[in-house]
Amino acid sequence: MFQPSTPQLSPQEEQEKLLEEALNVVKNQAFQMKRCLDKGRLMDGLKHASTMLGELRTSMLSPKSYYECYMAISDELRHLEMYLVDEFQKGRKVADLYELVQYAGNIVPRLYLLITVGTVYIKSNELSRKDILKDLVEMCRGVQHPLRGLFLRNYLLQCTKNVLPDSEEDSAGTDSGTVMDSVDFIQLNFAEMNKLWVRMQHQGHSRDRERREQERRELRILVGTNLVRLSQLECIDMERYKKSVLPGVLEQVVNCKDPIAQEYLMECVIQVFPDEFHLQTLSPFLRACAELHASVNVKNIIIALIDRLAAFAQNEEGSGIPSEIQLFDIFSQQISQVIQNRPDMPPEDIVSLQVALINLALKCYPTQVDYVDKVLETTEDIFNRLNLDHLEHGSMVSKELMRLMKIPVDTYNNVLTLLSLQHFGPLFDYFDYKGRKLMSCHIISNALENETHILSQENVDAILNIVNCLVQDQNDQPEEPDDPEDFAEEQGLMGRFIHLLHSEDPNQQFLILNAARKHFGNGGDQRIRYTLPPIVFAAYRLAFRYSQLKEDDENWEKKCQKIFQFCHQTIGALIKAEQADIPLRLFLQGALAAGQIHFENSETVAYEFFSQAFSLYEDEISDSKAQLAAITLIIGTLEQMACFGEENHEPLKTQCALAASKLLKKPDQCRGVAVCSHLFWSGKTAAVDGELHDAKRTTDCLKKGVKIANQCMDSSVQVQLFVEVLNHYIYFYEKGCEQISVQVLNQIIARVRELLPNLEANEETEQINKHFKNTLEHLQLKMEAPDSTVSYEGLVL
Repeated sequence: MFQPSTPQLSPQEEQEKLLEEALNVVKNQAFQMKRCLDKGRLMDGLKHASTMLGELRTSMLSPKSYYECYMAISDELRHLEMYLVDEFQKGRKVADLYELVQYAGNIVPRLYLLITVGTVYIKSNELSRKDILKDLVEMCRGVQHPLRGLFLRNYLLQCTKNVLPDSEEDSAGTDSGTVMDSVDFIQLNFAEMNKLWVRMQHQGHSRDRERREQERRELRILVGTNLVRLSQLECIDMERYKKSVLPGVLEQVVNCKDPIAQEYLMECVIQVFPDEFHLQTLSPFLRACAELHASVNVKNIIIALIDRLAAFAQNEEGSGIPSEIQLFDIFSQQISQVIQNRPDMPPEDIVSLQVALINLALKCYPTQVDYVDKVLETTEDIFNRLNLDHLEHGSMVSKELMRLMKIPVDTYNNVLTLLSLQHFGPLFDYFDYKGRKLMSCHIISNALENETHILSQENVDAILNIVNCLVQDQNDQPEEPDDPEDFAEEQGLMGRFIHLLHSEDPNQQFLILNAARKHFGNGGDQRIRYTLPPIVFAAYRLAFRYSQLKEDDENWEKKCQKIFQFCHQTIGALIKAEQADIPLRLFLQGALAAGQIHFENSETVAYEFFSQAFSLYEDEISDSKAQLAAITLIIGTLEQMACFGEENHEPLKTQCALAASKLLKKPDQCRGVAVCSHLFWSGKTAAVDGELHDAKRTTDCLKKGVKIANQCMDSSVQVQLFVEVLNHYIYFYEKGCEQISVQVLNQIIARVRELLPNLEANEETEQINKHFKNTLEHLQLKMEAPDSTVSYEGLVL
């Protein structure tokens, strides 16, 4: 007859089923045990306890499931323990109990019961505590199955937690033991548990290695609990730790030769024992690190120790690092030893150790800059030895090196301190182009955030040599250009950085600017448009500083002359980079500066700068929009100049008017000549009274503007131009220009009123209307003002 096949269970379902069955047995037997104990039938109760404990003999459960079963049984055994304590107090003999427990047929249940009974006996009678503990820990050797043995010994540790001897000396005549008996007990248990834990690795098929490693990691806390117990013994002082505790633990760790055990237990030692103990035992601990298995990640262990001690040094409650302990030197030497002992150590791990070391130096010895430099020097030596060069950006080594080098930048928050680190700059060369660029941006950003002023020419040279990849092209930079936005951002940083190059001594400041100019001048056409203008502005500021010191420095005029020569050459370099707009503005700014300082030859210098701006306008600017903007700027600057005599002022004014009238488009011509009118009325000059009122030439400009506006074909543009010219007329009328009459204003207003209704209704027309309306409102207010100094009699609005 056909039998339906039962579905195959997955490993996880299998485990759940087995665990459920085991827990059911535990529950039933525990219930029976408690019933028997309640009725005073101890023998039967122990039999049920033994059957319940029989579930821990299984080999079918995974470590995780076994742990759950073990926890359930441990909870039930507490009831037995409490019952036995009562029995002792009633006078039952321990020998009876030991005898009864022996009836357990299997060793696992028997030992669990013996531990329970032994603990109860210690609690009731401390006289033979030492011997019982010794017996129990020795008897546990009877279980050599790794999983069962580990949990059995963990049960021993849990049960004896509160009964371990913790006194300096044994009480007279008793056999209760001292703290050293507890140390021996725990260390023996620790050694045996570690052996069982390591043995788990070598059971079963090699293909299950990863699964076994995972299972072992899940069980590691069982072994680590021994170290926690050791650390909880109050009578362990520095000497006992140094002589007995640590050597015993390290010997066991080193000799087991198992990477998982070694890594976990060394970290465990760091975590559970006090900082003061670590400080006094650094050398033996670090020596042990050097002897660990080759595949142990020693880096993590050492970094954990360094981080812990660095935090301790900074802790206000801690008394800091004792002066006799040369913490940095010890770590430095031992880390070198670890690196030598491990020729296969990945370079990124080596650099990680240096990162930890530099953190230690900065936290524990913040004033010792030479310690930081020593770490950088060691790192450089390691890179040389390993022939590491141009580390690819994004690689692990490159990331770690970047972490290492950012630490002093972020900690000192002063780029000048970096210059005292002799090995900081050379380490830059190990990055590839992208790495150097990112690191350079980090340094410059730090200087800007902290507003660190660079006070000398030597410092300028040193810093710009370090961040050289932001200053000029590099041999190893990629052929494809940088992303334009990123490039603009980086160069913007450098432009802002130039304003930090500042000395209180003006002579030193000139040397600083010269040094910066040499570096940035080699930056190529793309870079100098960002970096040379700030240098020029800084130089103009310096010229003003010299003019304020004229009482103290008899050579101030020569120095000013030199500064303007320097600026002239620098702007000249910008012109070669085919940039016309910025050099034109810089020349005009220079003309203004020279005119305001009034040194010998200042008029000649101002004229030279002005004529250079004009040359640029004529030779380099061809776009009509740019031409109008440039000539407006030139006229506006000339209007502010007060240093020119008639022989220089006249040709410049004439040149401006000529240039404005030669603009290509009629609207531009109209606007240009209208703006020129201001040169003949209020243009400042060295003439008498400092004011210029040439009514004829002013009105000539405006009439020409009206004439050109009349020639415009586009009616909306034409109206807009009339409104603009009207505003110029009103300005000069109110300033008292006698050649402008109300009649002229009426004519232009009438012309605008005539043309406005013919315009198409659109946004542009709306703007023109608004402009015209505002102009009329201004005139209305002036007419109605009782205290107005200007008469608008006869004006028709």
